[in-house]
Amino acid sequence: MNKFKKLLIVPALAVTLFGFSSQSNAATNVHQVHKGDTYWTIANNYGIPVASLMKANNKSSDLLLTGEKLVIPNTAISEADKKLMARLVSAEAKGEPYAGKVAVATVILNRVDSSLFPNTVKEVIYQKVSGHYAFTPVQNGEINHQADTASMKAVEEALAFRGQGRGSLYFYNPKTSTSKWILSRQVTIKIGNHRFAR
Repeated sequence: MNKFKKLLIVPALAVTLFGFSSQSNAATNVHQVHKGDTYWTIANNYGIPVASLMKANNKSSDLLLTGEKLVIPNTAISEADKKLMARLVSAEAKGEPYAGKVAVATVILNRVDSSLFPNTVKEVIYQKVSGHYAFTPVQNGEINHQADTASMKAVEEALAFRGQGRGSLYFYNPKTSTSKWILSRQVTIKIGNHRFAR
């Protein structure tokens, strides 16, 4: 993990939340490395996880050579999905630290990747459980408001480090939560007013 910290210019707390995934997808594009490129900037540009980019190119070190060609793996997250995620993050993590916004976006991605939840961003966000939406902003309409810049950036960071977040599948505010079930879940990390759990 330390070798990746020097590649990224992001808040240290957000970086420490996450580990790398081992997803692999069929290649659809090639990127020629330019001076100043890093795995982070390339992955962020294509909206893919850094780990997926490295795995698709059989890379285990942070060394990139100018002129080198990298295979860009497919990503199942569309621009519409990113905007929807950002609106949810903005509504759910309003007033929370940036790392908390990244963690909320990561919960969405972790749910997409989990067999316990639907397989798409839209289905995860609009999922109903026992007649209620899984996320309060969907229920009360707050998700329909435009996302702030920090939330959009948090979604991009969560995508770049997809598969991280200590396996968090849930988050809640212990001061306002009325669910006894959520309090029984194992807490993975505390950020701001939120507790993240699996």
